[in-house]
Amino acid sequence: MRLDPLNIVLRQNFKPIKTFYFISGNEKTFIENINTKIVEEVKKIGGFRVINIEAINDFVDELSMFEDKKIILIKNCKNINKESLDKVRDSGNMFIFSQENSQKIKGVKNIFLNDKDSYLIDCYELDKNSKIKVLNQFIKLYKVDIDKNLYWFLIEKLDNKYSFLENSLNQILGLDQKDINLFNIKKIIASDSSGKEKVFFSLYKKNNEITKVYREKILTNSDVNDFYYYCKSFCQLIIESNSEQDYIKKIPVYLFKEKSFLIDVYRQFDTRKRKMLLKLLSSTEKILRKERDVSIISGLRFFLNIKKITTF
Repeated sequence: MRLDPLNIVLRQNFKPIKTFYFISGNEKTFIENINTKIVEEVKKIGGFRVINIEAINDFVDELSMFEDKKIILIKNCKNINKESLDKVRDSGNMFIFSQENSQKIKGVKNIFLNDKDSYLIDCYELDKNSKIKVLNQFIKLYKVDIDKNLYWFLIEKLDNKYSFLENSLNQILGLDQKDINLFNIKKIIASDSSGKEKVFFSLYKKNNEITKVYREKILTNSDVNDFYYYCKSFCQLIIESNSEQDYIKKIPVYLFKEKSFLIDVYRQFDTRKRKMLLKLLSSTEKILRKERDVSIISGLRFFLNIKKITTF
């Protein structure tokens, strides 16, 4: 069965009653956000603890009489078929799979789509209608007074990536009602769309210079989360590319000015450094899932560790 991800983030009649959730699409920040929101909703029920594994075959059912049920977070769709799902279906646990779109998962997605005990959740960049739904819910939930002109300005200018859009709305929520005007909204959106990503391109600067840039751009815990996902996307390009040519093809078009910088960073990585980078992402991911908001200093430490791995 297919489920609109907006039903989850906007909490519109979403109840975590299925055994299997397969989260996919091409919008990484949205996939991560949905993953977190499902876990949060399940934890409200009580009696669940979170376990991370690589693939479904790594799951071992060790449920005892006094042990909590588990939310099993699975990183990839390796070995998924009807038989592997049936084997764990009656364990009493909940299984959340998340993997970005690729040719190899088309068949897997159909398995979840046709399974009555599953939700298939595709996460893509938001279109205009989706942004209208999100903004309307925001206005209704927080009773924010936004005039017509400002409303349509937001629909046009808010980021198409869900996590960045959500961050902008959270910053607007931090304003006094009298300060919610076009001038202040433009400052928020300009800062949100062009600030955090630039921190990554200070990678080769001295630590004190990096710290200065970071403190100018990363002002809240929400900023830290967004910054992490920016860094993660750049790091995954390095980790998942089989060659320099493969890597170059994957560099987003809008980063054409930084292309030479990104290629130079890629050239610093051998197999050993890629493993170190993957380990750093994994450990940071665990912190994010345990404490949805991480401290500003933790975000800086994370970035300086990326620099250390890259340049040593």
